[in-house]
Amino acid sequence: MAVFSVNGRNYEVDEDGFLMDPELWNDDVARDFATTENVFDMTDDHWKLVRFIRKYYEAYGIAPMVRKATRETGFDTDRMYQLFPSGPAKGACKVAGLSKPAGCV
Repeated sequence: MAVFSVNGRNYEVDEDGFLMDPELWNDDVARDFATTENVFDMTDDHWKLVRFIRKYYEAYGIAPMVRKATRETGFDTDRMYQLFPSGPAKGACKVAGLSKPAGCV
């Protein structure tokens, strides 16, 4: 199993760098994983998207579809890519502590 180390903390991750145990997620974990997206200052917009994804995951056990995320956050897909350069599926879900989604946000 791979380990991601940052800021003196170690996280078990899968082969794509996603957190293995979503239950460990908190704001510090989000900030640590944001560095993998070259995001070193989480803005209100970053948190809005991440918290929506996280809340949806906690309610339904999966990541939301992009269409649902755009509707609920008010961000278009281009804005999501500005926030998380590798995109909503890889970047935002990784920062939200989810496992790698298949065809979802």
